[in-house]
Amino acid sequence: MSTTINPLANPKERKTLCELCQEPAQLQCSECRVTFYCDVAHQQADWNSIHKKVCQLLIPIRAPAPFHSLRADRDHHQAQAQKRLEQLMELSHAEARGRVLEGRYDEALPAAQLSLHCAVDLYGPDAVELVPAYLLLAEANVGSGSLSKAEGYLSKAEWTVMKTPGCSQKVLQELHRNLGRLYTFSESYQSALLHFANDVYYASEEFGLNSVETAGGYFLMANVFMKQEKPDVASSLYSQVASTWHTHLSKLFKHYNQRGTEGEQCFDEAQCAEVDQMFNVMLEAEQQGAKAHPARFDSLRQSTLLSLSRAMLWFLCNNHSKALEFSRKAMECSLQCDQNDLSESIQSLIQQAELHLNT
Repeated sequence: MSTTINPLANPKERKTLCELCQEPAQLQCSECRVTFYCDVAHQQADWNSIHKKVCQLLIPIRAPAPFHSLRADRDHHQAQAQKRLEQLMELSHAEARGRVLEGRYDEALPAAQLSLHCAVDLYGPDAVELVPAYLLLAEANVGSGSLSKAEGYLSKAEWTVMKTPGCSQKVLQELHRNLGRLYTFSESYQSALLHFANDVYYASEEFGLNSVETAGGYFLMANVFMKQEKPDVASSLYSQVASTWHTHLSKLFKHYNQRGTEGEQCFDEAQCAEVDQMFNVMLEAEQQGAKAHPARFDSLRQSTLLSLSRAMLWFLCNNHSKALEFSRKAMECSLQCDQNDLSESIQSLIQQAELHLNT
């Protein structure tokens, strides 16, 4: 990456704006020459987040369109530009989403902003198709602690949804989940619970009551109840989440064994890390509960179930050393509570993980 200060790069009547903050810009990317920045810090942030992957892709999109005398040629060029914009929007959204899942919120912001700019160019400034980019920007800003910016993006998303009749259940679910996250971060727990309840409702309508998507809303509600020092309510919700994920992963694991799909992953690395972190939160809650009530049989069973789920998760992500680690922890827990109904599954997983590690 290099920087060019080139005041003659564009005609005077064409104002260049910073890619990140939309302020007047004089720094020009010397590679694509169609992207501008107000300072080196913004250029570096954009490069690290997304620009190094899309630098050359931006040229045909942002460069002046060639003159075509025939309408058919003009239509073809416009269709190609539209297709490139769609691909760029999807790529930048995926890059931003991956960084959010990894907790790298600041790095996610430039990629999420590019996704929004592409969506505006494709659909216009008021289209419902902008909502996923607004929600992603809101989630990244909540993670980085910029609550006022997050609130601004969520307000735009909410307004767009309100004036769009027939908006999909998935969009409504994601909107309420992000509103719940914002209120949780600002410690407005009752408002957070209301939005997470709506999250669960719309997720169950779209994906089903026993889906892992719906379980995500229950997990976030449980976290709020833990913050309110209501561990019994939280534990009940965690149990439901753990059961849903165990069922889901067991089906995936069975399908894996039936097909014998060597090397195929059901989750990418970022998704796996996010789900594993959720399991870890629930395990820590169960361990705290077990310390408070040492004789609780259900805590040991829950720990067995969660450790087994973590083992299956990492096995499906082709990390067999972690799969073996957590399956052995599951076996330890099962022996303490005499969970014979799970011991066969655990033993089978231990054997498969050891086999992969020894070959």
